Amino acid sequence: MMTPLDYARAACDTLMRRYAAPDLPPKPQFHYHQGVFLSGMHETWKLCKEEKYFQYMKDWIDSVFKPDGSIVYCHFANLDDIMPGILLFPILDRTNDKYYEKCLASVWEEVEAIPVNPEGGFWHTTSNPDQMWLDGLYMSGPFIAEYAKRYDKPEWAEKVVMNALMMRNKNHDPRTGLMFHAWDGRGEMPWAGPVHGRAPEFWGRSMGWVPVALLNDLDFLPEDIVGREEVIHMCTDLLKALCRYQSEDGRWYQVVNKGGQPGNWLENSCSCLYVAAMCKAMRLGYLSADYADAAKRGYEGVIRSLEWKGEDLQIGNVCIGTGVGDYDFYCARPTSINDLHGAGAFLLMCTEMQKWMDA
Repeated sequence: MMTPLDYARAACDTLMRRYAAPDLPPKPQFHYHQGVFLSGMHETWKLCKEEKYFQYMKDWIDSVFKPDGSIVYCHFANLDDIMPGILLFPILDRTNDKYYEKCLASVWEEVEAIPVNPEGGFWHTTSNPDQMWLDGLYMSGPFIAEYAKRYDKPEWAEKVVMNALMMRNKNHDPRTGLMFHAWDGRGEMPWAGPVHGRAPEFWGRSMGWVPVALLNDLDFLPEDIVGREEVIHMCTDLLKALCRYQSEDGRWYQVVNKGGQPGNWLENSCSCLYVAAMCKAMRLGYLSADYADAAKRGYEGVIRSLEWKGEDLQIGNVCIGTGVGDYDFYCARPTSINDLHGAGAFLLMCTEMQKWMDA
């Protein structure tokens, strides 16, 4: 029987056969699609120590920075194009090559240029003023939290906490315990609710980024930082709420709270992220082991959905990259096999499940 680590290695090998590292899409952009996949590959390397995985991650990083440490191409100060910066920390640590400090400084220039709303919340993109999307917590928080710890910038650790708690206050639904996908501070977008400016639905993957991000933040936030306990509760409260919407299959629906309604379907990337977060939260003592059954059922549901094409693992039922919309919009989104969202989420699930099982 294959272990979670076996599945992670199979997923890494499948994508490595498909793409040379510099060709990972969207080539040549410094972007979270590659970042989440390679983050999962890094976690796989930490468990199995197969050098090819670390080298592949490093080869991609080397392809997206110029010799002077500047970024080859990105949408500057958009949160999605900050996230892969977390890959630089382990590469710097292992190589001790000061070049990667120059690369880190280039990513930090993006961070310092992030536009903010009147309350200090990060805009998700420079072209969407005053909008905060759940995805943004994953795209910015972990990099900022680790950089702030390493380079003694406590005021930025405070901004990580502030942005997380602001997102909770803007997007949390007290009735379900879930979080709406996005919030428009100006109330101008077609999807923005007339009273609170919130998106109308609870989109699966957007909520998956939240606990994964918060747990990564907590790895680097000071133990005595104001708001730390609130961040922990934000994470665990969302995971507990999500468990109430878990399907009999074990996975979760694309629109999480409307399972079984016409057009809705079971989506793998959100299911992987929820399981990854539950496993890590249990392992670190933030979440009760009472949630082990939900995590196992989610993992097994994803594993049952997999297919093989020769040696290649096929991770399907993954929503492609998606903006904000209504129920029909989310349900009509195309799916893909082995896109980097899905593969990255799958690797995070498998490695966290393995670590939890081994703890």
